[in-house]
Amino acid sequence: MTTNHLQTPIDRLKGLWPKRAEMLKKELGVSTFQDLLNLFPNRYLDRTQYYKIADLQPTNAEVQIVGKITHIKTVEQQRGKRLVATFTDGTLNMELVWFRGIKWIRESLRLNIPYVIFGKTKFFNGSFSMPHPEMELLEDHERSIRSAMQPVYPSTEKLINSGVTNRVLNSTMQQLFLESKHGFAETLPKPLLEQLKLVSKSEALFNVHFPKSQAHLARAQYRLKFEELFYIQLQLIRKNLLHKSKIRGYPFEKIGDNFNNFFSHHLPFELTEAQKRVIKEIRNDLGSNAQMNRLLQGDVGSGKTIVAFMSMLIALDNGFQACLMAPTEILSVQHFTGLSELSKRLNTNIEILTGSTKTSKRKEIHKKLENGELDILIGTHALLEDKVKFKNLGLAIVDEQHRFGVEQRSKLWHKNDYPPHVLVMTATPIPRTLAMSIYGDLDISVIDELPPGRKDIKTVHRYDANRLKVFHFIRDEISKGRQVYIVYPLIQESETMDYKDLMDGYESIVREFPLPKYQVSILHGQMKPADKEYEMNRFVKGETQIMVATTVIEVGVNIPNASVMIIESAERFGLSQLHQLRGRVGRGAEQSYCILMTSYKLSADAKTRLQTMVRTSDGFEIAEVDLKLRGPGDLMGTQQSGVLNLRIADIVKDSEILKIARSYAMQILKADPNLSSEENIPVKNTYSQLVKYRNIWNYIS
Repeated sequence: MTTNHLQTPIDRLKGLWPKRAEMLKKELGVSTFQDLLNLFPNRYLDRTQYYKIADLQPTNAEVQIVGKITHIKTVEQQRGKRLVATFTDGTLNMELVWFRGIKWIRESLRLNIPYVIFGKTKFFNGSFSMPHPEMELLEDHERSIRSAMQPVYPSTEKLINSGVTNRVLNSTMQQLFLESKHGFAETLPKPLLEQLKLVSKSEALFNVHFPKSQAHLARAQYRLKFEELFYIQLQLIRKNLLHKSKIRGYPFEKIGDNFNNFFSHHLPFELTEAQKRVIKEIRNDLGSNAQMNRLLQGDVGSGKTIVAFMSMLIALDNGFQACLMAPTEILSVQHFTGLSELSKRLNTNIEILTGSTKTSKRKEIHKKLENGELDILIGTHALLEDKVKFKNLGLAIVDEQHRFGVEQRSKLWHKNDYPPHVLVMTATPIPRTLAMSIYGDLDISVIDELPPGRKDIKTVHRYDANRLKVFHFIRDEISKGRQVYIVYPLIQESETMDYKDLMDGYESIVREFPLPKYQVSILHGQMKPADKEYEMNRFVKGETQIMVATTVIEVGVNIPNASVMIIESAERFGLSQLHQLRGRVGRGAEQSYCILMTSYKLSADAKTRLQTMVRTSDGFEIAEVDLKLRGPGDLMGTQQSGVLNLRIADIVKDSEILKIARSYAMQILKADPNLSSEENIPVKNTYSQLVKYRNIWNYIS
């Protein structure tokens, strides 16, 4: 079947009514033959076994029986009627029962003719019955191409109510295979099929919809999962290679005074081996003729900021400007303070631009930026405004980039005639399999080592009943001169309720830690920027010992003297958020603590999250557990989830297949970048169809 033929609308399929075709399109997005082929079963019912009524057990779930209908009757009941048929297989009798479609079913049933029935049994008063069984004449059953492993397809209530049952989907799929004569074009090169011992495309499609056995199904699924992941990786790697060959970047050819002076005389601490390795990778990118497009991953406190700053100094040494965009004002201020401190002994001009920057100051920044007086600009979304124009932006750094949409980021890249080098940073550790799928078109650097002298944060789980002991512990820490965070959850759907939780919590803390001995700050998203800054500054200066806050302090806040993080209702937070919050402490030389407070009512997932936090502080291990618990779409948020709308593969369960698929995609593209060799014709044809009919492969970003 040609690719063009696969674009045939499904209402052209023999036996599929137009209304049903419309429902399939509306409910499952199935509008063409190709879509129908790619509607893979959710699960399979084993139809290899035939039961005898005499052998049935009350615990039997779904069973298949061969027998005959000997009698049919309609029974009146309080609401409407039910249809009851007596069914026998020669050992015992059982009842088949219908509550809907009685008239049509009664007319279609035939007495004393062998049927195969399939369904869930009920046991009542010593006898079995089967409500709404699937029925097929034995003669048709033996002739059908339906396999022993019966597929169960994705469905919705509306589909079933409109008559598009699993049986209808199954017979529609049979019709598609009969019309296509099982002839589907091969999409992978022959050497690859031979190396990996993969079955052909046609055989895989047939056996995924009509598997002859578990072994046939396993081979078919492996082949289709490999193909799906292979083409995602092929697209991402090709995008990266094309990016490097087509999008020229400013070659930063020299490492000059700014970088060397800072490295030799002003570096505040010894760089870790991981930091040195990452700076080297960035230097190589910046020195090439291609635009850098790199993701920098590093756990909380691993030292990404100094790497970002030293990358900026390379831009400055080559006569270019640099900018850093962060998702929140608090984080922008944090970066500005940190980078100003690092650059104070260097001859560099650095400014900050946020939504609360005053108009007069804003105009001054715009002017300095355009005439080249300003070297480094830190800011929030305010950097994206049309009025913000650089003289020569050479390096754009985006922190926690998954919080920005694609359009927002591209605005930053278009501030120049020539695109700047791009470094995106995240303190959210991303599991390797997810990074390969989400950021497979970026080069990835990982800082996988914490600076020396950092002590592990002691993490414990405590129930609400232990609150008095926790308060006693807080007093002890404050008496040693330490500071404490107490964080309350903020869930968007219920901001008013969460605000109340925060205010109730604040009032109880103030009662427990009264003036004048204790000072308590409060920080939440509904406060004005000036008030937030005031409260934050009080805490930074040590004027307040306790900061009661929502998750606005999740990212980037750096106060070395804060040694205790208490997370209230910790069961309401995701693992990634818990890990980020814990990272706000442990930044000084003293031992730090994280206390997870919860009620006794905990779901299985919540228990797993809390146990994981207590067991490990390794961000990548935590991210792997998070991925297994939440799935990739939830983990990355809606902006990224389209990438992972996979039809058959699962990047968590199929991570090994993903690694193999990426490795082979890389090999093929390195040997034949344009896919022009004869053996890669199937790959080139398939790839061009992916681009042409993108709606089919909507899992490719």
